[in-house]
Amino acid sequence: MGKGKLVKFADMAEYPHVFEYPYSVADEVPFEMKGDWNRDFFKNDHPIVLELGCGRGEYTVGLARRYPEKNFIGVDIKGARMWTGATEALREGLKNAAFLRTNIEIIDRFFAPGEVSEIWLTFSDPQMKKATKRLTSTYFMNRYRKFLIPDGLVHLKTDSNFMFTYTKYMIETNHLPVDFMTDDLYHSGMDDDILSIRTYYEQQWLDRGLNIKYIKFHLPQEGELQEPDVEIELDDYRSYNRSKRSGLKTSK
Repeated sequence: MGKGKLVKFADMAEYPHVFEYPYSVADEVPFEMKGDWNRDFFKNDHPIVLELGCGRGEYTVGLARRYPEKNFIGVDIKGARMWTGATEALREGLKNAAFLRTNIEIIDRFFAPGEVSEIWLTFSDPQMKKATKRLTSTYFMNRYRKFLIPDGLVHLKTDSNFMFTYTKYMIETNHLPVDFMTDDLYHSGMDDDILSIRTYYEQQWLDRGLNIKYIKFHLPQEGELQEPDVEIELDDYRSYNRSKRSGLKTSK
């Protein structure tokens, strides 16, 4: 680990709006603020919105600026990246922005039933080899149900045609209500203030000529979720900071 990362981790340890509970800590130290984020940290009763896999936190910070009547929490395990958004939020004095450094696989340990109103998934790794690692799989959606309000919103914004197609099949298989869906966001007429927040990597994908896809759907509490039994063509390019894809042509 280079000096830059060490300095960033030292900063994060002192930030009052950053909470660090990776696997190694979460298994031993209970998260006492579960169910009490509004009372103990935000000091209000505003809706809570999560950005899962927040990276540098562009959406967490951007949404917090635009919507002071909501509270936003960026979640990621990579602290050196998260430092960027956390530092920006601190410098701007954004009282409605927080960051949680943990593994998303255990996200339900940190929020009580009905504590979260919306989830943003911004350019998640499509995880083409293993369905249970995809953030719109039944594995994760069942975890989201544990803390989302009834019919809570999920936003997916992605460059990956694989992730977009897989999520469409998930929605169709489970009859989930959809508010909006497009495979070309910036030519859909829907690129409003929220959707036009662009992450560092998103701008690079746009510069490469890739379409940005977006789905806004609801996640009801009732009904057993089913995985779609379909083969999906793999992405034909390698996204930034993602492992080289296999020689397979399709994946379930």
